[in-house]
Amino acid sequence: DKIATQAARSRARERAAAQVVNIYTKKVVEQRQRTPFFNDPFFKQFFGDRFGGAFGAPRQRVERSLGSGVIVSGDGTVVTNHHVIAGASEIRVVLHDNREFDADLVGSDERTDLAVLKLRDVDKELPAIPFGDSDAVEVGDLVLAIGNPFGVGQTVTSGIVSALARAGVTGQDYQSFIQTDAAINPGKSGG
Repeated sequence: DKIATQAARSRARERAAAQVVNIYTKKVVEQRQRTPFFNDPFFKQFFGDRFGGAFGAPRQRVERSLGSGVIVSGDGTVVTNHHVIAGASEIRVVLHDNREFDADLVGSDERTDLAVLKLRDVDKELPAIPFGDSDAVEVGDLVLAIGNPFGVGQTVTSGIVSALARAGVTGQDYQSFIQTDAAINPGKSGG
């Protein structure tokens, strides 16, 4: 029944929204500054790479990234995607109630695209989302994806579990992925 489904989505969103966080990262990258003239074949013919070094001094710039995550333990443990925090020199987490915490990377796995963060200076128990039993999931079950695409505020997309026990999704030897058709927009990764 359509009304019952809408009510279930609303209740699920209300229960989960407080555990979904925004993750902001900063990464310092070095790049070489080169004048475009020394990339030109005409100038290379006469000067070679003699002057490339003088104009190619490394320069640092800051890349910023945005993603989402989920609080899985009241002590401030957050799960997100590896690609959200990869190479980050600073990680900042903003909760649903706008409290902000610096976070440390506990562990990360590029192959499964998962990362675990620990919030610093958590002074009281945080709302944590309970883990469900993945063996109880069935094709057709409702799925909500909550996140913060483009930093505009929390949004929700919905879908269903479209397949179970998917293998070879990442090109690795992992198996039993749960496939969903819920849209994951940029910035919503990790939610």
